[in-house]
Amino acid sequence: MINLANKKVILTGDRPTGKLHIGHYVGSLKNRVELQNSGKYDTNIMIADMQALTDNARDPEKIRHSLLQVALDYLAVGIDPEKSTILVQSQIPALNELTMHYLNLVSVNRLKRNPTVKNEIQQKKFGESVPAGFFIYPVSQAADITAFKADTIPVGEDQEPMLEQTREIVRSVNNIYGKDILVEPEGYFPPKGMGRIPGLDGNAKMSKSLNNCIYLSDDSDTIKKKVMSMYTDPNHIHIEDPGKVEGNTVFTYLDIFADDKQKVQDLKDQYSHGGLGDVKIKRYLNEVLQAELQPIRERREMYAKDPQAVYDILKAGSEKANKVASKTLDEVRDAIGINYFK
Repeated sequence: MINLANKKVILTGDRPTGKLHIGHYVGSLKNRVELQNSGKYDTNIMIADMQALTDNARDPEKIRHSLLQVALDYLAVGIDPEKSTILVQSQIPALNELTMHYLNLVSVNRLKRNPTVKNEIQQKKFGESVPAGFFIYPVSQAADITAFKADTIPVGEDQEPMLEQTREIVRSVNNIYGKDILVEPEGYFPPKGMGRIPGLDGNAKMSKSLNNCIYLSDDSDTIKKKVMSMYTDPNHIHIEDPGKVEGNTVFTYLDIFADDKQKVQDLKDQYSHGGLGDVKIKRYLNEVLQAELQPIRERREMYAKDPQAVYDILKAGSEKANKVASKTLDEVRDAIGINYFK
């Protein structure tokens, strides 16, 4: 957690609202493992249970159960607790006080203008009943980022408004209290081809709520059934019919997961001209996904045999993170002038 040898500091994470799926794997997890293993970053990965509770407060069991599931998925894909600090948001008390200090520097109107928050409020259909905790979560995220002096935040492009909100808070704290206490973060965007992938049904987003996911924990039979039910070209009725490659979910997945790019291109050419059935390309995709996901699933099953050991990893990471966050909070309190009895 301490920035040694001029390493950049990464903070990233997930809300524990269920098991993670291959959309998470492609969009963030695989990239996190590469960043972790590069040796260039001090990597901190947060399970954001407090943030998850902002719209799940009436179902805390969902969050408690999902905490372990997300941790298992992290370890399964190769997040290494010897190289990365895996922490639990609710176990870092300093984050709550930092959030309070930052809230005093942000207006309600500024939060209302945050496009990411506006979109999520619409998606969740809160209407006029937006939980206050959800409404202010950009400020809570700013507390998360700044507590660890994180300067590199892996995000999708739709999360840039959240980062800008954090930068504004950093500037306010540094300008008002006269010290360069906090660090302005920059976004680290996934390499091309590692962004969002569509759901099995062709929907633009793979989502737990839409039930169009392949989970990292799915067994081989479940993966095969899901692949064989995937959306392709609805007008490709007969094998001899020319098929549409663009927007065909099976080919989108093959572009992402298949190593043999020439074979994929040959299949696309054949499919476009006619003479290739959906079943054949789905069988090939099943082979590709099984090869990718089997070692992940096996590692997950191994860790799942000893849940206490997983909790011990989370506890150790949270204790390590808490020391760093507490130091930052102490610096902020000093700057504000409220460390009265120090």
